[in-house]
Amino acid sequence: MTRTFKVLAALLNYPTQEIAAVAPKFGPVLAGEALIPARQIRALEKLAGQLAERDLYDLQERYVQLFDRSRSLSLHLFEHVHGESRDRGQAMVNLKALYESHGLEPAANELPDFLPLFLEFLSMQALDEARALLGEAVHVTDALADRLSKRDSIYASVFRALGSLADRNAALDAAVETPASEDQSLEALDKAWEEEQVVFGPDPNAGCPVAKDMLADMVPPPPQLSGNGEPG
Repeated sequence: MTRTFKVLAALLNYPTQEIAAVAPKFGPVLAGEALIPARQIRALEKLAGQLAERDLYDLQERYVQLFDRSRSLSLHLFEHVHGESRDRGQAMVNLKALYESHGLEPAANELPDFLPLFLEFLSMQALDEARALLGEAVHVTDALADRLSKRDSIYASVFRALGSLADRNAALDAAVETPASEDQSLEALDKAWEEEQVVFGPDPNAGCPVAKDMLADMVPPPPQLSGNGEPG
């Protein structure tokens, strides 16, 4: 089990009290495995610190504004490759089958290409295989890192870390769907996608239910994790 992938999955999940409670442990986990550069670990510790210390409502509002209100920043990988084409449906089926062949069965309300779920799956694989699988999606994570950097978002640090973890020899020669207006302004970028907004939050029961197991495996859980609380 590679816990670095679990930490990155937790950082990309909808902020909850459960995540806030364990966020101070993220830095030591990353440092212990030392799979990403120290400077990137420091940047991720800043995000973890925010998740642990800032007002939860503000954190959730920021998350929704970034990832749920703009398809250009969607955390659903195939959104950026296939859009609404039929190819996306088949890609979903194939990815779900891959999960199931390795013993991971997503809940019925989970889309297989949700990035935190994909990272949870990678944490279960041998490191070399996980790097190769991530490499197949690195063109998407690199694009998201660039878009978040343009917004001066601290979440860009997660995608930079993913870029350093990926085996780029496995990278696919695939294009990321990019609105023609992206080079003009961030406002134009969001406007190009707004007709079909992707809204997954702020429902705390949405998103990635496997996160409760992810957090439980990472550190001894606080008492409130023994129930049904889970990141959305």
